Formats: sequence, structure tokens, C-alpha cells
Amino acid sequence: MSGICEGRVVIITGAGRGIGRGHALEFASQGAKVVVNDLGGGVDGSGAAVGPAEEVAAEIRAMGAQAFANTDDIADAAGARNLIQTAIDHFGRLDVLVNNAGTLRDRVLANMAEDEWDAVMRVHLKGTYAPSHVAAQYWRDQTKAGEKVDGRIISTSSGSGLFGNSGQANYAAAKAGIVGFTLVAAKELARYGVTCNAIAPAARTRMTEPLGLGVERDKDLYHWTDPENIAPLVTWLGSAESAGITGRVFEVMGGRIGVIEGFHRGPFVQQDDRWDPAQLGAIVPDLVARAAEPEPVMPEL
Repeated sequence: MSGICEGRVVIITGAGRGIGRGHALEFASQGAKVVVNDLGGGVDGSGAAVGPAEEVAAEIRAMGAQAFANTDDIADAAGARNLIQTAIDHFGRLDVLVNNAGTLRDRVLANMAEDEWDAVMRVHLKGTYAPSHVAAQYWRDQTKAGEKVDGRIISTSSGSGLFGNSGQANYAAAKAGIVGFTLVAAKELARYGVTCNAIAPAARTRMTEPLGLGVERDKDLYHWTDPENIAPLVTWLGSAESAGITGRVFEVMGGRIGVIEGFHRGPFVQQDDRWDPAQLGAIVPDLVARAAEPEPVMPEL
């Protein structure tokens, strides 16, 4: 198969279902060799099964493309090392890492248990860091050995992490952390020929269907929120064509692609001396009144 990713070697975590499956199929249709990683657990991260990863890998092979299934726990250091090594052993190198794996443990803050916080942080944040860390070392070593590197790390944030969503303090904190991680990684890895970007997707998956996103009774929205709609942007970001794009966060849903403009300096006041707290009652409310209103978690469609 040929396309914009012909010959590139791609790892996708959480690729057994939903958005990750869409990524895997699209990369393969564009000529990539794909390592399909999925632990095969439930929405809350519990359990494990080889089935989802192998089913997607088999689907890719049936298309006439190359794929290998992997079920390593990507939030575990040894698992992350083995995942990266799997791509190298089977396909000779690594060009693209898509950090997509995730779980939900939704609960309002007052009721959230420590293990619900820790589990989400582990999968989303450590599960982004651990394989990215190993991939970064691989690309660094390739560069030092005189090899030309054209690497990509594409990580998955969320509107919840960017704009906040009630009941998801753990998930939102992790997803916001992925944005910060991406900004730093983009600066650090540029010297090795690696770009780092993030997406904030909205789609109908096991994780979002309980929230009513894309319920089947609304046929237009159901089509709009098809998880496979996210894959074209991610596939392009993984291609050689995207070499000049790094340190960016993209919102993507259906046929909509947008660039998220992150924290920027808004209204301010300044004086030469240290502020007296008693002065600020007349200052801070005016600054807030002149600032832009917070964005909603979901865009207007």
C-alpha cells in the first residue's frame, strides 16, 4: 500500500478500539507499518486481553499492510521499553509514536478516591511519558550515530484538560499535563529531528457514549462523532509532510480541525512597588472583567 506515510514505522497505544483503532487503520492505509498496542482492559483500566490488539493487527494485514500486535503495559517502564523494541525488532526502526491509551474513573472531587486519581494519572501521564522517554532515547542515539531522524510524537489531550469538565478532576489534570509535556518535549527533541504535537479529540467511544456524545438517535451527530474521523489529522502529523509543525495542540472532531491557542497573557496592571493586599480589591475584579470569558468544553458545532 502507498500513501503519505509509506514505509514509516508507527506505534499506536490503545489501538485496539475506538480512536486508536481508527489511527491504526488510517496509518496502514497510508503505507505505514503499524505496531498495534492495547492492554485489552475495560474503560476503567481493569483487566487485560490480547484480543483487541490482535484483531486490529489482523484487520490491517487483511488490507495487505504490515502490522504486529503488542499488549505491553505502556505505563510500566519495562513494558514501554519492550514496546519500542518491538517496532525496532519487527520493522527495523521507529518513526512515529502515537500516545493514545487512556481510561476513565469519573467522580466529583469530594467523592474521588485516591486510587481513582492514581489510576488515571498512571495511564494518561505515565503512559505518555514512559514510551516517549524510550523513543526519545532511541532517536537521540540515532542522531548521535549520524543517522537522519524524522520522528514524531503525537499525544492525546482532551477538551476536559483544556477547558475543564465537571466530574473529571483526575482526567482533566492528566490531560492538561499532557499539553505541558508536549510543549517541553517539542523544545527538547527538535535537535534530534523529532516533532511533538498533541490533539484534543471529540468522538463517540466506550469512554464517551455514557456522556451522550453521538448517541445513535441523532444521526447527524452520530456520523460527526465517528472515532475514525480523528485519524486523518493524526496520520498527517505522523507523515514527513508535517516536519515544520511542532509544539502545537489541535482540536479535532468530525470534519473540524482547529489550532488551540493556549495560555497567553491577558489584561494586567503593574506598579514599581510591592502590592498591598488591601489595594487588590479594586484591581483584580477589573482585570477579570476585561479578560476573555472561559471557553466551553465542547465547541459550537
